[in-house]
Amino acid sequence: MYAWYVFVIALISFLATQLYCYEFAQCGCSIMKCLSDYLWQTLVPLIFFSFVWVLYRFIDKQEEVEQIKKEHLEMELKFLKSQINPHVLFNNLNTIYSYALEKPNETPELILRLSDNLKHVLYESNAKKIPLHKEIQFIDNYMTFQELRTEGVNTIVYTKSIESENNQIAPLLLITIIENAFKHSSLNSEIMVSIIEKNGVLECVCENDFTEKDRDLAEFKIGLQNLEKRLELLYKDHYELNVIKNNKFKVVLKLSLL
Repeated sequence: MYAWYVFVIALISFLATQLYCYEFAQCGCSIMKCLSDYLWQTLVPLIFFSFVWVLYRFIDKQEEVEQIKKEHLEMELKFLKSQINPHVLFNNLNTIYSYALEKPNETPELILRLSDNLKHVLYESNAKKIPLHKEIQFIDNYMTFQELRTEGVNTIVYTKSIESENNQIAPLLLITIIENAFKHSSLNSEIMVSIIEKNGVLECVCENDFTEKDRDLAEFKIGLQNLEKRLELLYKDHYELNVIKNNKFKVVLKLSLL
């Protein structure tokens, strides 16, 4: 491609020089004399305009690449979020169904909480970032459902300390590690969830016991891998995600919200 470009430029320069030499200057010079005396007069503007053309092509190409990257990013984020939503809602519906049979008087409150979470998932989570208090309310509702669902089976320790609820956060980030703590915990064990935000840094810690079959569970790994992909796309160089596996699973996410 570049060889053809150089060849075309050279040919145009040669023909333009000859045209200028014999038609305008009418010097009657030989071909070599014309080239030595007048080539620069045609070559300089050709190189200049060629440079301008290449620059515009480069800018257009960069804009096209950036647009493709942006579309790819949006598609990937939507795909990753779509993998989260059904699990959360399915668990909540199961809890409501149980209470509709056993404790019907408490069912309306649960339906209202589910309505809030549906609103969050279907509408609010479409934004790139939302106020932290909306995400915390979503987590609060989820924890309420889990406390009811695991009543008498697991002990739940849920603590939170939020300094500024108006900080912005990408939606549905924390639910992955919190949901994993419940899905893969052993029976009659303690599940600990802690959310702390201070000076614009949010730390979410989830800790749970596990059975041997859950130690290398692929589903657990996939959930964390999807979370890490979202974090890399949205918070590159502004987060830490650590998984500690000893006698318990402990997942620690630190995120800069500023």
